[in-house]
Amino acid sequence: MRFFISLLFICTCLSSHAQNLKAPSDFLGYELGTRFTPHHRVVDYYSYLAENDPSRVQLENYGETNEGRPLILAYISTAKNIKSREKIRLEHLKNTEGKGEPNIAIVWMSYNVHGNESVSTEASMKTVYELLTQKEEYLENTLVIVDPCVNPDGRDRYVNWYNQYKNSPYTIDPNSAEHHEPWLNGRPNHYMFDLNRDWAWLTQVESRQRIKVYNKWLPHVHVDFHEQGVDSPYYFAPAAEPFHEVITDFQREFQTTVGKNHAKYFDANGWFYFTKEVFDLLYPSYGDTFPTYNGSIGMTYEQGGSGSAGLGVRTGTGDTLTLKDRILHHHTTGLSTLEIASQNAVRLNQEFKKFYQPKDFKYKSYVLNGNPDKLKALTELLTKHEIEYGWATDKTAKGFNYVLGKNGSVKIDNNALVVNSDQKKGTLVKVLFEPNTKLSDSLTYDITAWSLPYAYGLNAIASETKVAAQTTTDRNKFDALNLEELSSKSYAFLIKWNSFSDARFLADLLNSDIKVRYAQNPFVMDGVSYDRGTLIITKSDNKNLPDFLDSLRSKALRHQKVIYPTSTGFVDGGKDFGSHSVQPLKKAKVALLSGKPTSTLNFGEIWYFFEQQLQYPVSVLNSDYFNTVDLSEYDILILPSGKPYSQFLNPARMKSLKQWVRDGGKLIAMGSALKDFAKDKTLQLKAKNIKKDSIAPIPVYDHDQREQIKNEITGAIFKTRINNTHPLAYGYDDIYFSLKLGGDAYAYLNKGTVAYLDGNNIEPVAGFAGSDAQQKIAETLVFGVEKYGSGQLVYMVDNPLFRGFWENGKLLFSNALFMVD
Repeated sequence: MRFFISLLFICTCLSSHAQNLKAPSDFLGYELGTRFTPHHRVVDYYSYLAENDPSRVQLENYGETNEGRPLILAYISTAKNIKSREKIRLEHLKNTEGKGEPNIAIVWMSYNVHGNESVSTEASMKTVYELLTQKEEYLENTLVIVDPCVNPDGRDRYVNWYNQYKNSPYTIDPNSAEHHEPWLNGRPNHYMFDLNRDWAWLTQVESRQRIKVYNKWLPHVHVDFHEQGVDSPYYFAPAAEPFHEVITDFQREFQTTVGKNHAKYFDANGWFYFTKEVFDLLYPSYGDTFPTYNGSIGMTYEQGGSGSAGLGVRTGTGDTLTLKDRILHHHTTGLSTLEIASQNAVRLNQEFKKFYQPKDFKYKSYVLNGNPDKLKALTELLTKHEIEYGWATDKTAKGFNYVLGKNGSVKIDNNALVVNSDQKKGTLVKVLFEPNTKLSDSLTYDITAWSLPYAYGLNAIASETKVAAQTTTDRNKFDALNLEELSSKSYAFLIKWNSFSDARFLADLLNSDIKVRYAQNPFVMDGVSYDRGTLIITKSDNKNLPDFLDSLRSKALRHQKVIYPTSTGFVDGGKDFGSHSVQPLKKAKVALLSGKPTSTLNFGEIWYFFEQQLQYPVSVLNSDYFNTVDLSEYDILILPSGKPYSQFLNPARMKSLKQWVRDGGKLIAMGSALKDFAKDKTLQLKAKNIKKDSIAPIPVYDHDQREQIKNEITGAIFKTRINNTHPLAYGYDDIYFSLKLGGDAYAYLNKGTVAYLDGNNIEPVAGFAGSDAQQKIAETLVFGVEKYGSGQLVYMVDNPLFRGFWENGKLLFSNALFMVD
């Protein structure tokens, strides 16, 4: 009897405590859904919950955005579970080793990864409040991790803009300004990166900070809340094909289980929804696929709305979609997910343990050889993902050769990186390293190829037998002994040019006003061969620079660069350092076009490249005031890809840009920006046209989309030839693997074709390309340079900076900046 009274007292206290919590509307001072909540007020509400219900809500600040906003997680469960949070985590992780008997389901819910898909953060507050006050039973065997806003910078950009431009009261007229975001929209983060495509690549600060916590938990279920077009019904699991082949039967099955539970609630309310369409599970860097490849049930939920919906908008069918509607829909699927997870906690734990049991993948080891800087860059990514790697102890490796595209054997030494698939993160290893991903359906939502050996420009073997390797971190330590030879007696100091790390070093030198020359021809000095692009820093050029040697030494240590001193400018073979073949590198002043018609994403890739990767100054010039800019102040102008440039590149502006180039300027045009230059009859660049046969009628209407993909390339990797004697290709071998994102095709230049597809390499080495698109791109330009007067036009058909992860393209872009002259 005494026990019953005590239990009743505890339950009454907990119930009373929950009832005392303020709902979001009461705390914020306005009804949820009647305005957008700034990020700092969202943080305030979660802090309020943690302060007033600390036994069931705990907050963790896991990082900070580029603009200084906090990144937070809320841990929510029963008082008992929260008290044992660390014990629950450790017991759960034992499942990855086939140990432990956990019985708690761990559900991670990520909101607002796209800043202008703003409803989800609002819904998170409603969901958490109801979970604590009305759905406490879900928490008995469930630990919920909530990230209320993955992208605070983008969210506040949208919210601040909307508050400035909305009608009062808001209007549902879709033509009104409040439904039309500007070019600098709220979807991406500060650097205009799509964070929902960065889970695997970890280029952005938000992603890098989040993965540290995610790896500590590896939840059973991860949900990514999104929005789509205003006229789209709600989307939830199960996902569309293609599913990657590593996805387990249970992961597929549980998606259906969750979807049917959602459907029950949507059916009861008469809400429209769809499943098994559009959103597939293939590309590994999404908020649904990446968790899936780490053992979770990864799911995307898509509500109609996005940045064009505002507080309310009239849809194409004449209905009104309000923010309140959107909140309710995300709130419903959020609670429905937790309900199903709670009901299936035991099985989620059992299947999670099965996921991490040893798997018999075809390829047991991936062996990578190449430039040490590139290997180091790859190991840094692997370390962030807690993927184990080692260094080869075997002498040979047999298997699929990535460069040759066929099986063979190669000799290897202890400098070869080995990544084995029989490890905890083995499934992720397979997905990221496999030569070519198997497609169950060619209709996909994103790129279909991303294999890291191609992305990092490394020679690789995928071996069907395990290659022995030794784990050590010693080789990541820089040997600075060579720097002791940097003395005033040296005539010059030489640095080889063959990686993006070398380009970062050069940028640092130029930023410090250290004068640098480069070799346009190979040479031999002191018995060592040096290739084109070698950096030459002479004592004479820098004689007036205070502390020159100390500065050079400190920068070499910072960038871990090997410097070769020499006592003479008289080479053993090739051109001496006073030759016209050894030219000074200019500290170029660079301008980057922003605003319409540029793509925010491509602009962001370039902006981020300069500020965070190359660390070299760039001036951002907006198209709105471009006419007022004196271009003679700049040496380089970059035009990102984007929408048609026809209005921006009107006849007058095209004429002035060409004159600027003729006078010595360098223009770098990327992607779709090339189209208008190809129309100019005075330039070499010409679009490639192929003769089309008469169009046959399509017998089945539903097959129209599949007919169209014959002309499409959905992010496939192609083996291109590259002329490494050209300055644009300094530091490369004669092969470059390029990620092609579309079927735009241009004929070879009369002079200056640097990277190109020949008639023998029209099939991708990885990914999907339609049959007609393959024919179109045969014998076409990939990268090239046209000499025009005293200046140059650099043409980049493909994007060497794609999403910041195509590591092997960064040196090529650096060459366009520094070497092409």
